[in-house]
Amino acid sequence: MQPLRSRDRAQTALTACTIATCLAATWCQPAAAHGFAGKRFFPATLVTEDPFVADELSLPTVARQRFGASEESPALRETDFSVDMSKRITERLGVGLGATYKQLHPEGGERQSGFDNLEASVKYQFYTDAERETIVSAGIDWDIGGSGSRRIGAESFSTLTPAVFFGKGFGDLPADLSYLRPLALTGSLGVGFPTRSSTTTVDDEGAASIERHPHVLQWNFALEYSIPYLQSFVKDMGIGAPFDRMIPVVAVALATPLDRGRGGTTGTINPGVLWANSYAQLSLEAVIPVNDRSGKGVGWIAQLHFFLDDLFPGALGRPLVRN
Repeated sequence: MQPLRSRDRAQTALTACTIATCLAATWCQPAAAHGFAGKRFFPATLVTEDPFVADELSLPTVARQRFGASEESPALRETDFSVDMSKRITERLGVGLGATYKQLHPEGGERQSGFDNLEASVKYQFYTDAERETIVSAGIDWDIGGSGSRRIGAESFSTLTPAVFFGKGFGDLPADLSYLRPLALTGSLGVGFPTRSSTTTVDDEGAASIERHPHVLQWNFALEYSIPYLQSFVKDMGIGAPFDRMIPVVAVALATPLDRGRGGTTGTINPGVLWANSYAQLSLEAVIPVNDRSGKGVGWIAQLHFFLDDLFPGALGRPLVRN
């Protein structure tokens, strides 16, 4: 979460990403492979991290969800506007940067808005098996403490989350299971390490309270069924546009505290559909809380995503260091 002084930095990131999108749309060139392992195309999912390294831009991602009242806060509606950009340093090594602007609408209270903490990441794609349609990567995400606005709940401390990311297509299933070959599973497993074990606050009456910050297991996965894969590599079912480019998906994103008072697992189940061509992807998913601590009612998340390595392979879409 980011203090007000970081707003200029976040706005600069948003402006830079907008310029990149305009340039990409202006200077389109022939498409290159993006997110492929053999015949398998892995789309960019919304609540789970991609298993591959690429040049890509999400602008915007918009999400809305409701949360019930707790002892600390009233019931509220939250709307998030995000932008994320990833850039390859080499063919297998990439970095990322993301910013989120939050609007909080508490029941019976004044609306609060501001930027959440900036997020940075590094990822290395160390294994690709084209025949078995498999990708495995390792990386670390950095939630940059003190870079967001405290009035929307941005943390003053950082959290580092090392993780492993994977993608597996089922195109190697036997012939009698051919209609399951369009299935693919992606996911990640990581642990968040806060840079501060606890935070002490003192209210107006001088009473102190301590909030403990646990290590958190982040475990996410997404099950996909690719209509393009079905049409191209299993059987042409005669499915026409726009359905021939759709990929139904069910994603699950969960977080489980491991220590320091622990607490229960929170997360969401996200059924939805992705539509992708060579240059961009549109995505829409429902946000279904797994329990009362995770939210109230069904929300939604939508994204417009650009494949910069396909849109602009001659400049923005190529690694900074090439073999």
